[in-house]
Amino acid sequence: MDLATLKAKGIVRAHSARTPIRAHFPFGLAQAGVHELAEARFGDMPALTGFALAARAEGGDASKAGATLWVTQAKLGLEHGCVPDSALHGFSTHHTPRLVVHPGKLSDALWTIEEAIASSAVSLVVADVSGADFTATRRLALASGRHGVPVILLMPYGREGATAAEARWRIASRPSSPNRYDPRAPGAPRWHAVLERSRTAPHFAGHSFDLEWNDETLSLTVVPGLAAGQVAPPAPPHGGAPDASGIRQTG
Repeated sequence: MDLATLKAKGIVRAHSARTPIRAHFPFGLAQAGVHELAEARFGDMPALTGFALAARAEGGDASKAGATLWVTQAKLGLEHGCVPDSALHGFSTHHTPRLVVHPGKLSDALWTIEEAIASSAVSLVVADVSGADFTATRRLALASGRHGVPVILLMPYGREGATAAEARWRIASRPSSPNRYDPRAPGAPRWHAVLERSRTAPHFAGHSFDLEWNDETLSLTVVPGLAAGQVAPPAPPHGGAPDASGIRQTG
């Protein structure tokens, strides 16, 4: 029995191949699907939020029309505050309108995200939520795939278990770089980011990255030697050459 007969009888079904996404850092974040960013430990939420803004600028598509919806569960906003509009200016050269919503319950937050995806009014959803089970992330992933609106979930340190998200990052804060103008002042922000799982770039799952935000090039750079306790020099004005993951190297 040939392949055509098998297909005609419904025994073999053809499936269209998934559209490939460039396997460069940040591996589809702010471009497609649902991505989870989780604290490495309690208290890392400010670092997590900063990394989300930096990775969004690195991987986002500035040509997309529509506002950014920022969803923050009310109790989480009381615990670690909310991101002011002024904080967004240091991560982008263009202004994207932002809508902010503070649902009281997790179920309301997840409903808000799903409705926003389907509304065609937003180009990105960033959500600070206490959790989302596999079913919830699956619903969001399907909606994101249908409407082309990426979703970034900011989640607490206890986040574990199965997920339908494209990737899960575990983010920890790092001491900032030395300030080239004032040794008593903080320099560029740094993060330790572990890619726990990734559907887009599975070969990078388990890899960790020590990263620094370059406010001149508005890009993330790798900080070599940081794990060994060395102090890396400030990033050059135009960034270094990218490594195999697509991240620019400093030094």
